[in-house]
Amino acid sequence: MGESGYKRILVKLSGEALLGEAEYGIDPLMLKRVATELQEVCAMGVQVAVVIGGGNIFRGAGLARAGMDRVTADQMGMLATVMNALAMQDALESIGTHARVMSAIRINEVAEDFIRRRAVRHLEKGRVVIFAAGTGNPFFTTDTAASLRAIEIGAELLIKATKVNGVYSDDPVRNPSATRYERLSFDRVLDDRLSVMDATAIVMCRDNRLPLRVFNLGNTGDLPRMVRGEDIGTLVTFD
Repeated sequence: MGESGYKRILVKLSGEALLGEAEYGIDPLMLKRVATELQEVCAMGVQVAVVIGGGNIFRGAGLARAGMDRVTADQMGMLATVMNALAMQDALESIGTHARVMSAIRINEVAEDFIRRRAVRHLEKGRVVIFAAGTGNPFFTTDTAASLRAIEIGAELLIKATKVNGVYSDDPVRNPSATRYERLSFDRVLDDRLSVMDATAIVMCRDNRLPLRVFNLGNTGDLPRMVRGEDIGTLVTFD
């Protein structure tokens, strides 16, 4: 158990989180900052897993709405997540933190296959494990993949990085009077249809008693401070 009180966590990053100031792709400065904060969390003695989306490169749902076959579009989205995962692995290793990319689809030249026991072993050895390609299935989001992998590896906390500092009653960009919640139940999130994660991911967290914390990745240093126990963002629990 590290200084934070957590043994193992999973961090869900959207692909857009890696955009930084760029309009498309990956901002190297943002990538390095996120890698540095993940390294700081590891230095506390916490085992860290990561799931990354691919929206900065490709959004399968968007092309599916435009007429592309949904399965094909989602498969392309999975490949985008592999690209982001490889970039994060490189960023971590460039600052001295060992990392492994494990993919839900077979792509052995660049990533390991996801095998739960092997993933846990990597974590126990202090490596950051980056889960790529979602669940490996179309029609499932990387939010659901994050919940699934967190449960599979026995994580004690699922952290979702967003562009706002928690969960709000409405879109705070559109509605400046929207209320920020400090604490919520999973049932409240579902009943009020709050924009946290998709419903499948929320139900999985609730039914497996996995707490979720939502925070703003744009605030430098919030991730390690939150893992140390500071009350940052919104905590969603099964209470």
